[in-house]
Amino acid sequence: METGAAGQAGGGGPPAAAAAGEYWSEALKSFLDHIPVSSVNGAIQPSPSPGKHRFLDSYTRRPEPGGALIRFWSRVRAAALEIRLDGSVLDAIDSMYRSDVAGAVIVDDVRTSFGKFVDRDIGFVEFPSLVLWAIEEFDKLGSGAGDKNSDFLTSLKQHPQIAETKIAWLAKSFLWEPFFPVRSHDTLFHAMLLFSKHRRINVVPVVELMNSSVIGFVTQNAVMELLLSSSGLEWLDKIADKQLSEFRFANTTKPVSVYSDQTLADALHILSKEKIGVAVVDRKTSCLIGSIQCSDLYQLLDDSSLFRNRKTLSAEEFVKLKSKDEDISTENSSASGGQNVLSLRTGQKITAGLPVTNRKSDTLKQAMEKLTASRSSCSFIVDEHGRVEGVVTARDIISVFSPPCMDSRIDGGTFFSAALAQTGCRVEHGQMIQNS
Repeated sequence: METGAAGQAGGGGPPAAAAAGEYWSEALKSFLDHIPVSSVNGAIQPSPSPGKHRFLDSYTRRPEPGGALIRFWSRVRAAALEIRLDGSVLDAIDSMYRSDVAGAVIVDDVRTSFGKFVDRDIGFVEFPSLVLWAIEEFDKLGSGAGDKNSDFLTSLKQHPQIAETKIAWLAKSFLWEPFFPVRSHDTLFHAMLLFSKHRRINVVPVVELMNSSVIGFVTQNAVMELLLSSSGLEWLDKIADKQLSEFRFANTTKPVSVYSDQTLADALHILSKEKIGVAVVDRKTSCLIGSIQCSDLYQLLDDSSLFRNRKTLSAEEFVKLKSKDEDISTENSSASGGQNVLSLRTGQKITAGLPVTNRKSDTLKQAMEKLTASRSSCSFIVDEHGRVEGVVTARDIISVFSPPCMDSRIDGGTFFSAALAQTGCRVEHGQMIQNS
């Protein structure tokens, strides 16, 4: 029990402390190994009505700015929007926006000689990544981009070199994520391991069997919600009641920021590189006044003036507009019942545009409660004057609860072994060890 990551967890302290730490690690591991993924909110989405085909080819007619009607295609599953590997950026963004989903499964219809699909789901693409990539490409074209008087989608169509870029090509720029599904009867441990060990995974698809249809998704916020439901249990409170200052991420993770008088375009450029919330701070006081996150990007399509004026609109003005326009009810702010956990708009904060913040003296549990209530991916750590000192992300928190060791009885089969290899870990004699 003292090798690899587990040895690091011991910290070389007194025998009694090491024994206590081992006890709590085993209690946590045991708990996580008895929670099926199917119990996570959103892990299983409603199925189509009885008698309907599993896959629905949907053709929708919609008006264009010029008055013409066009037809666009998307394939909808019970819980997942599909984007073909040979589809275009324009089709992908358009389909996700009109379907109100923040991500889609990438499919490659390859048939074997037996007529069956093999690994047809090969990746996961997120709406914010595509929008930010397209805006970066617009800006590379300079003043001649021709998008100053157009909305986002129209500007895309005016630039086929951007709009017609194939989803397959974007893999070269790491603009879509690997497809690491878990089965509905797998345990929460599997999903948490993927989140904590693979930094590019923000959503874990759920399937019934390997290579079968996606029936739902596990999000980082849903994992935290499930952990919080065990508040009061000694094994959870032993960790969650610690102050943020006691965790390494609170002292080492520095937030990315822009000054309030910098442009929205400046903030979007940083967001495209960092993929984490950008703090908006006052230049004179250095105090936090707002944030710009990936979950805000749909507003550039909802309000075309934001997209057109992104190079003149200040970050502070965008934050104020966001605060004014966001009138999201508590009912719509959380993914409950049949609601899609990947909805673009249900990710908006109840706090009407205000950034989620914590003090270093707050507990980890308090940070978890704020993040789950706001549906935010990060909380900014501020001092008593409101100046940003750090940032804590949902992934940081999940990593704290991910056990450093694993019993061989929860191997999870060949899929889990493959997933472990992808995350840079291996299992030896029932022990999970991170590769050097």
